[in-house]
Amino acid sequence: MGLEFFKKYLFLQFFQEISVLMYEAGLEAGIELDSASSMTNYNEYMRTFYKQSAKVPNSPYPNLKQAPSPNVLDITPITPPFPDKNGYLVQFGPMPFASDAIRVGGGTTLHWLGTTPRMLPNDFRLTEKYGIEINQPDSKGKAPINWPIDYETLRPYYEMAEFEIGVSGDVSKQEYPIDESTEEYYGNYVFPMEEIPQSYMDQKIIDGLSGMSVQLNFQKIPLLMVPSPQGRNSVPNPKYGKTKIIKAEPTHAGYKLALDGSEKEEYKALGSVWNPYMGERCEGNASCVPICPVQAKYNALKTLKKALYKVNENDNLKRNPHIEIQAQSVVYKLSVDQENHDRISKIHIRKYASREKTAFVEEAVDTSDSIVILAANAFENPKILLNSKYTVNENGQKVQKTVANRSDQVGRNLMDHMVMLTWGLFPEPVYPYRGPGSTTNISSFRDGSFRSEFSAWISPLDNWGWSWPTISPSSDVAEFLNDGLFGAELKEALTHRLSRQVLFHFEIEQLPNPNNRVTINDQYMDVLGIPRPVIHYELTDYEKRAMEQAKLASDQMFEKLGIEDFTTYNATDPNTFLYNNVRYSYNGAGHIVGTHRMGSNPEDSVTDSYCKAWDHPNLYIVGAGNMTTLGTSNPTLTLSAFTIRSVESILNDLQTQLKN
Repeated sequence: MGLEFFKKYLFLQFFQEISVLMYEAGLEAGIELDSASSMTNYNEYMRTFYKQSAKVPNSPYPNLKQAPSPNVLDITPITPPFPDKNGYLVQFGPMPFASDAIRVGGGTTLHWLGTTPRMLPNDFRLTEKYGIEINQPDSKGKAPINWPIDYETLRPYYEMAEFEIGVSGDVSKQEYPIDESTEEYYGNYVFPMEEIPQSYMDQKIIDGLSGMSVQLNFQKIPLLMVPSPQGRNSVPNPKYGKTKIIKAEPTHAGYKLALDGSEKEEYKALGSVWNPYMGERCEGNASCVPICPVQAKYNALKTLKKALYKVNENDNLKRNPHIEIQAQSVVYKLSVDQENHDRISKIHIRKYASREKTAFVEEAVDTSDSIVILAANAFENPKILLNSKYTVNENGQKVQKTVANRSDQVGRNLMDHMVMLTWGLFPEPVYPYRGPGSTTNISSFRDGSFRSEFSAWISPLDNWGWSWPTISPSSDVAEFLNDGLFGAELKEALTHRLSRQVLFHFEIEQLPNPNNRVTINDQYMDVLGIPRPVIHYELTDYEKRAMEQAKLASDQMFEKLGIEDFTTYNATDPNTFLYNNVRYSYNGAGHIVGTHRMGSNPEDSVTDSYCKAWDHPNLYIVGAGNMTTLGTSNPTLTLSAFTIRSVESILNDLQTQLKN
């Protein structure tokens, strides 16, 4: 997704002077964005989704042998020292990494939920605020984990990302969870579109929890029920004004991006890729994960199409001649020119002809005079870097190195939100599945002094009944059939249960941990002879203690609401553990971050704050892997913001190259 943002803004500045070549590992059909082809391909995704018995995030999309994707259905228990090799990821554990991603045009934005909260100011300074430090590799002691940028620096780029994505929400209701924060979190600002209405179920829960505080760790925490900002279309906000462009202006310090509101047209919701009048409003299908039927939810193909096609003087779309996309092309390593300041001199690609054939054509592309941008996900970026080996002479000895890895941080600090689910039956019908997957979050636990002892978390109210934890309604039908119900009795039993199902989920922050990492091993290769990601992953007491506290919070809220608790965690779950003799299970949030972290020191980070590799002057590495810490927000908005910011540095580098 980061690359989609990069391409668009790059073209705006040097449209007549440079060319951009993009490689896409997925199928050609996934990036055919003319109206007929894109509609045909997306409808094929929909048909696949309808036919799948398990409606998991990747279910609508092709899982290619040549560009495989991790899938939650592949997760099995790990028995160290033997890895779980069942799926694309080779998982050594000791705990499973429980999230997936998809390698198609548009990437995981096709199946993200679409929730777009910003990170909080304190998320950028956990060491400064709460004294949190993390272990360094190889027992080198503790290290701080503050970001190289602060919230105020990133705030204008958040606004740019919210424009590009098309965020719906009410700024005035985005309450900061602690009193001592003095920052203007949003300032004098409105989202591009008005708030998505909170569901009937959410309103019943909000009414039932009104005025309640939760007792945690000798501290009473008032509940804040916040309508979630979302990257899906609603009614354009008249206070937002005209549509905007993100414009780069030269300054004495180099290029600076800003939102330019001088356009003539009012802001309009951006509809589907194939028809701008389809998907202009969320239709409440509740299938945001894994697929929005009308593309009312943002996906990166929308940005890509704006980069590929321009409106000419006759209001017709004209193909941008300065961008070329080559699909079915898997980048697997980079070469370094040690005689030219360690510039990336080649990228190496394996191209396959079709999804049925595993034969490939090898290609090496000269990038000596180009800027190279890795914009894959936090599994694939480190995999490519670790597979890019070169030899240097140090003190008369030959030493093997890997690209961008002076700090030994490439692949390390893999993070995800651990999702703990709790579910039960409301005392009256609340009718889930009305509207998108979630419209409200409990933000009370996103920040506070407790973070010195255990993780923060955010608690979305899910609008999917028990479908996630129990595969409802199929499991309910099976249960009642086994009980001998059929006909009117079966219908009545299902109506009574399904209309009252509620699901809370707790997205628990994970701290960076150098032992949680992506590596490669020549024993584990895909069909193109490219290494698969090898995952080492563990949980610490800091995260486990948060799950314990979150369950206590859930128990108190369920009691106040009169919810009959059906939550169970089983020893047979692949992602389960005991903590203080109590069993917990977690799921993945799909928030794969941290494997090429940004920082202010090349000795403990991979890139600077503009996502530029410390070790190579023409290499940028962008995506969620740059995130220094995770916070409690869904990462897409934040990665989009700092990716947009990286364009300033890219433009400055390009200008220098063009002058030379």
